[in-house]
Amino acid sequence: MNNTDFWASINAIIAGGFTPEGLSILDEYADKFTCGKLLYKRFSPSEQHGCSTGGYAHVIASLLAGAENRSGSETEGKNDFQRQCKRAETQAKYIENWARKAGCWIDDVDEILESLMGAQIAEGGEAHVYDHGTTLVKSIGLDYFIEPILALDRVTLHNTYFPETKLVVIGFGRDKNEEFRILIEQPFIEGSQMTDQEIADFMNKMGFKLINPRNWTFATSDIYLSDMHDENVIRSAQGNIFVVDCDIRINTPELRCGGIRQLTTEVEFVKDNN
Repeated sequence: MNNTDFWASINAIIAGGFTPEGLSILDEYADKFTCGKLLYKRFSPSEQHGCSTGGYAHVIASLLAGAENRSGSETEGKNDFQRQCKRAETQAKYIENWARKAGCWIDDVDEILESLMGAQIAEGGEAHVYDHGTTLVKSIGLDYFIEPILALDRVTLHNTYFPETKLVVIGFGRDKNEEFRILIEQPFIEGSQMTDQEIADFMNKMGFKLINPRNWTFATSDIYLSDMHDENVIRSAQGNIFVVDCDIRINTPELRCGGIRQLTTEVEFVKDNN
């Protein structure tokens, strides 16, 4: 199967309404993705592994979001932001239709989470956070990313660079305002805050250059990383450093932070020599 055949297959599954056969094929693709027999050229090999550690729901949603047609005539005459919003709407629709059939969709997300786990313990610009014992459950919105595919990339990249606090996608839903949400589970880490200089030193050791200290932005030519302030980076009692939250993206030239990456949805199947 080549790249064209693969996306034709995905689009046929979407158009068919995610039948049991279609769901089975998606599970098969997720298996191949996780085993490295289906290479998603959007990611490096280590990033593809990071995507896999986000769970099957994350892998399948990432592929479905990639199936959205960016060159459709329905976006003609629209400005860049309008086109992005249209892409976001289509991606969210694909994921929602699949998640409902796959049993990982929740209506009234925040109400359900509160009934199961109690009142939220924190709220940020994009996330509502709930205590789940040894883990945290986060309801993540699209405010920072607009498109689901970029929010899903964030999970992939976090798991690649900060696997000790990996994010696992456990489902999807909409809140009381009908806004699309990604449900994520993450280990709970207890620790103390770090200074900006300590965080900068930590990032420098990882090969990241400080770009803008006012919004704690770091970058390599491949990765853009922001929001690295003292509430998102902590030191445990044993002295280990954990990044629990950040804005992390594939660093494209459009971000104007020295990025060289180009976004793609090309796939390649690895031939089995056995």
